Amino acid sequence: MKISIRRSRRAAIAVALGSVLALTATACGDDGSGAGGDKGDEGSGKGKIVFWDNNGGVRTDVWKEIIADFQKANPDIKVEYVGIASTEYQSKVDTAIQGGGLPDVGGVGAAMLAGFSAQKALEPLDDRLAKSSLSGKLNENMVDSLKAAGGGDGTLYSIPTSANNGVLYYRTDLFKAAGLDEPTTWDKFYEAAAKLTDSKKNEFGYTIRGGAGSIAQALDAAYGQSGITSFWNGDKTTLNDPKNVAALEKYAALYKKDTPAADLNNDFTKMVAQWDSGTIGMLNHNLGSYQDHVKALGADKFRGIPQPVGSAGKRVQVSNPVDGLGVFKSSKNKDAAWKFIEFATSHAENSKFNKSAGQVPSNNDAAKDSWIAEAEPTKLAAAALTDGSTSIVQLPYYLPDWNTISKADNEPNFQKVLLGDMSAKDFLDTMADQLNKAQAEWKEQNG
Repeated sequence: MKISIRRSRRAAIAVALGSVLALTATACGDDGSGAGGDKGDEGSGKGKIVFWDNNGGVRTDVWKEIIADFQKANPDIKVEYVGIASTEYQSKVDTAIQGGGLPDVGGVGAAMLAGFSAQKALEPLDDRLAKSSLSGKLNENMVDSLKAAGGGDGTLYSIPTSANNGVLYYRTDLFKAAGLDEPTTWDKFYEAAAKLTDSKKNEFGYTIRGGAGSIAQALDAAYGQSGITSFWNGDKTTLNDPKNVAALEKYAALYKKDTPAADLNNDFTKMVAQWDSGTIGMLNHNLGSYQDHVKALGADKFRGIPQPVGSAGKRVQVSNPVDGLGVFKSSKNKDAAWKFIEFATSHAENSKFNKSAGQVPSNNDAAKDSWIAEAEPTKLAAAALTDGSTSIVQLPYYLPDWNTISKADNEPNFQKVLLGDMSAKDFLDTMADQLNKAQAEWKEQNG
């Protein structure tokens, strides 16, 4: 049974992809038919636009600051802000694509880009970028990453706002008291996880992500330990390679032994809050939670360092998706929506956003601002990605089914692995089979 007909969303995507391929002159959506046949309109460049934040609650405050700045500079445009939790964003957009009610502009990160663009819900932005004040001002690697994630047609559907990177945060005070070395290798990581755990005192060496968003973190641990540097070997994924199976078994065995039992259902917000308020030695997250840790613990009680290196002395990590902003094709005011994106990714506003988020700016001028050197995890992450010490396993964000496979289909299965109800091998074999089928379908659809 083909993977694209297992769920209604996948069926819709498959139909959309078929339509795109059938219309060779409109492979990039240039026929003007947006989601649900609504082609939208350029509009007057004034009036009201609706903005959906794909990380509502976490980034609400900084987006409201940027919106206030924008409305001051553009008094003829009013922005209605709608914050949507990251765990709910994709489903809400998918529902709106099928039933109507899309915003004018919204967050469109690499991980969800292919699914949205396959349904022809997004406006191509190449020409707008080329003619704008942003031309030549954005990080080329981030732009290329979003082009690659767009489904294979090379079109830019999202303007990058920031890049993230995996970070191992650890409590320097707890490590010092226990006489532990910095967890720069996986061996030192596991040693620290065990030594810092005293469950009777509610002290744990690590917090593992078992709730929403758990898969990317689990894959990071698997590839980081195995040292495998490519997601594909030909047309088959390396996901269930025996080395990855062994690595995931060791990682999952931390649950309830060196981690709190509550981790089973923790998404990133609960996991971060638990680490910030408790006595847990280590946390894997990304640059985005740095400011939360500073506020909760103070900069002197923790460090955020690049992921541990493996036994061969090489750091391997999975790619972290670039985040961005897109214009929805059904918008009746695309000109104003584009003005908002152009403003939000300008030097000052992009720097403001990423300083708050603790992430790497997409605007080249913002990336030179002094706060980056002062935010140690961001500085170290940037260095790790450019000094040759790190190999990146590129996840297949271009697959329209990627987000569904890595979230709805397999997050419950990873919880079974943690509970001991499913083996790491069965978990990885199941996901690998889904991905191999999705890759084969994608190649068939795209020639």
